[in-house]
Amino acid sequence: MKYILSVVLLTVFFSCNSSAQKKNSNDNTSFPISKTEAEWKQELTPEQFYVMREAGTERAFSSPLDKNYKKGTYVCAACETPLYKSEHKFDSGTGWPSFDRVIEGNVAFGTDNDLGYARNEEHCANCGGHLGHVFNDGPWETTGKRHCINGTALKFIPES
Repeated sequence: MKYILSVVLLTVFFSCNSSAQKKNSNDNTSFPISKTEAEWKQELTPEQFYVMREAGTERAFSSPLDKNYKKGTYVCAACETPLYKSEHKFDSGTGWPSFDRVIEGNVAFGTDNDLGYARNEEHCANCGGHLGHVFNDGPWETTGKRHCINGTALKFIPES
């Protein structure tokens, strides 16, 4: 009986320390632009800080960039690194701006386990700002990827 109780207690202990509670894989990554939490709070709006520095998610359908169909480039809201081109944007119906590809070299990828399973997380490769996640349910005619991005993490620069 003591053996069974010991096994149960050990199982409970290790299940409470699951991968869902581990830090994101890019927490130790250094980025070319590095600022303190106080500096980021001064530069970003409270919503941008929540999304980009705390890996939060904006409310679906709240970003005007979700329905922006103008030609131009989407850049990081924190450091203005070009991240996505308008010709790669599509309406996914999810309520967040969606793209089928990134501007190569400007987006860093990691894994987050915040929901109890692994998701492919995207960050600005220059400042490390959290952008969103990439899923395999995008347009099959192109890449098959859906880069689901928080609009508050982006600025739109129209084509001139």
